[in-house]
Amino acid sequence: MARITGPVCRLCRRDGLKLFLKGTRCDTPKCAIERRDTAPGMHQYRRGKQTDYGLHLREKQKVKHYYGVLERQFRGYFSRATRTKGNTGSALMSLLERRLDNIVHRLGFGSSRAQARQLVSHGHITVNGQHVNVPSYIVRAGDVIRVKNRTKSLQMVQANLSEHRRTVPDFLTMIEGGIPEGRVVRMPEADDISIPVQVQLIIELCSQ
Repeated sequence: MARITGPVCRLCRRDGLKLFLKGTRCDTPKCAIERRDTAPGMHQYRRGKQTDYGLHLREKQKVKHYYGVLERQFRGYFSRATRTKGNTGSALMSLLERRLDNIVHRLGFGSSRAQARQLVSHGHITVNGQHVNVPSYIVRAGDVIRVKNRTKSLQMVQANLSEHRRTVPDFLTMIEGGIPEGRVVRMPEADDISIPVQVQLIIELCSQ
């Protein structure tokens, strides 16, 4: 599947927000948005007033960049959210938060979502004891996410856990033991979303 292969720091500058696409580097003075908090491109200072459509689009792009999904995937999540009972915006963000690569990242197994995606696709993660190599796999309440009990897998994950201890959100919990693993305690709610976003603007845009 296609992926953004160019410099990802320009995405943070474009959205005007730290998206933590470079892992621990985003917490250092090397962070691009810390050094140059302006939009990318040679005409950055000539940009006119943002239109109403631009405001809606920016929110959607911000979420796509943050979770590492492309347009077709995002439309699929939106379509699924509209068929879910309750608030469409909450259902959409819950689906994105429940992606396996995002869960692996928020547990601290991967320093960034890109690395977490790689851990999953390379077969270093299991769900309920079963091998899962699909980063977009949607976890459910009660699922146990565990690192495979092999040297290479453990070395990578334990290095990330020791280097950068991340605060685990309330809907997840770490299980104590020799092999890193975590459990999905409940479905993520609005307070569990780690990115400031106006979901209603995204719903209005995608509903047109």
